[in-house]
Amino acid sequence: MKTNISFQSIGTIHTPYETTAPAQPQASASPCSIEISKEFEKGLYKLNSFNTIMVFFYLDQNNHYKEHSITPPWISEGSVGVFASRSPDRPNPLGLSIVSLYSIENNILNISSIDAFNNTPVLDIKPYIPEIDLKPDANSGWLNDSDAKKHLLQHLQGIVHEH
Repeated sequence: MKTNISFQSIGTIHTPYETTAPAQPQASASPCSIEISKEFEKGLYKLNSFNTIMVFFYLDQNNHYKEHSITPPWISEGSVGVFASRSPDRPNPLGLSIVSLYSIENNILNISSIDAFNNTPVLDIKPYIPEIDLKPDANSGWLNDSDAKKHLLQHLQGIVHEH
């Protein structure tokens, strides 16, 4: 059963990334910003008391979804289901990044680097609360069985390394 769902953009992500965005970039990478639409500016009240936020965004420049499974580029063990991956190629092109919030100036959020193209629409922002959001008993799923786990995690974490 398909249900039509519509979302309203609340703002725009500004990054230096026009054609390639880093996967899970580290905070030390290029700083970025989010411009919240003026009509939602009052919703930022007290957000500046948090230093980390979750940003939900629409991958509007991604139309690559074709398969229910994908082959992660840094492993040789074959494919995994799209829902067992962090691939941006998804049935619903939604992005989620946890970023550092440096400051808020009027309707502009100055944040750490985010894995989104310039001018990506923002759907929602939520504060990251470690007592609720941190799951210390979480595991690494199929990555635990991969011979290339360390290498793959370096890619997913955006850590520069040699091949």
